[in-house]
Amino acid sequence: QVQLVESGGGSVQSGESLRLTCAVSGATHSKYSLAWFRQAPGKKREAVSRISRSGTTYYSDSVKGRFTISRDGAKDTVYLQMNSLKPEDTAMYYCEAGDAPATYTTWSRESMYKYWGQGTQVTVSS
Repeated sequence: QVQLVESGGGSVQSGESLRLTCAVSGATHSKYSLAWFRQAPGKKREAVSRISRSGTTYYSDSVKGRFTISRDGAKDTVYLQMNSLKPEDTAMYYCEAGDAPATYTTWSRESMYKYWGQGTQVTVSS
């Protein structure tokens, strides 16, 4: 079992930055790749970014160049640095963990992940 606890969300203006944090714990959490998903009201959950155990990263086109995912193995923590935020980034952000190998075409599938946290809300106003 893996536990994930997100934090760092908030309300900001367009163009500002936020850093989300996901604290990971559990007996075998170190073998998992970690990802950030988000879900806006009335919309499907969508993948934002993923980082594997080896450090390979993926980003959705909508956040590429603005968001950066990183992982601190010593602190069992994954971060999502979000810069140049836009109103369309408004959503609940979820940290998810999965142990299946991913490719460029599969990393964003919800089915790749077994565990997720409760989420942290990000609101960006114009």
